[in-house]
Amino acid sequence: MMRNSARKRTNLRDVAAHAGVSVATVSRVLNTPQSVAPKTRARVEASIEQLRFVPSAAARAINRGSSGLVAALIPTLDNAIYARVVDGLEEGLAARHLALMVAQTGDDPAIELARAKQLVALGAEALIVVGMSHTDGLYDLLERAQIPIVAVSHYEDSGPIPTCGYDNQRAALQAADHLAALGHRRVAVLHGPTATNDRMRRRKVALQDASTAITFDYVEVPISVEGGHTGIHRLLEQTNSPTAVLCFSDVIALGALNALHSRGLRVPQDMSIMGMEDLPAARFMHPPLTSVTLSVGDMGLHAAAAVADWLNTGTRPASVRLHTGVIQRDTTARIL
Repeated sequence: MMRNSARKRTNLRDVAAHAGVSVATVSRVLNTPQSVAPKTRARVEASIEQLRFVPSAAARAINRGSSGLVAALIPTLDNAIYARVVDGLEEGLAARHLALMVAQTGDDPAIELARAKQLVALGAEALIVVGMSHTDGLYDLLERAQIPIVAVSHYEDSGPIPTCGYDNQRAALQAADHLAALGHRRVAVLHGPTATNDRMRRRKVALQDASTAITFDYVEVPISVEGGHTGIHRLLEQTNSPTAVLCFSDVIALGALNALHSRGLRVPQDMSIMGMEDLPAARFMHPPLTSVTLSVGDMGLHAAAAVADWLNTGTRPASVRLHTGVIQRDTTARIL
């Protein structure tokens, strides 16, 4: 069991005195060990072990002029899509000797700005954000701090900041085309909040502006399994029942699928259902879910590479558009 100790934390000077070397030599052992003679390095490493020395990240940042920290501002980790993005970011940054800090924003611009200020104060050298809806205060902070920023979950070639994601409008239209080709003419759309989530808003606008034979009925729900479940019950109370349901998230689709089962409706015989994101769980739903793949697994890796290159070269990276496409499984079928 660990106990609190009042003794002073061991520092570089303590290690140097114990090993009989200079502070500069200890610093080289920690940062560029190959530059120190093997015998001297072994002596310093032995002192580090005996004194149980743990290097201070803050001190090393001062010495190196870099913290090696990148911050990600994520709406929530209680969603598989963002968890996968964080996995990719961490993997990509670690491969480039950078560390990731994560803060949740709840898709609230004011909270996002507050978290960004905290992370920059802690030494974040770059920020990764979700989408393009941000306060002027965030852009002002980044301008004053002179640190890079990259947005994920969205692609925009000429926006104010580089993006690494997918074309949300195109993804929505691909889903609509798939359902139209199957003969569906009345489709319910279960989508997340559009006031704070620009990805949802862009997908909805794409369908509203599209020239298509489909009539869309829009129902806003929380981006959750519960939201999808509740949305289906609301739809079934209406007189004009759709023949298909398009969910702007696989998480919503899971709840919708469960709700249809609970009402005794067969999928896709009685109603087709389709998701977006193609999360790993989509293949294992019953029946397996038709979805639009958004290359979520690659997004974190690409964003990590973009940020690292920007930090290394000082040159703003080009935006990266990831693949989108329909993955047809067993929840959508042709209208007979």
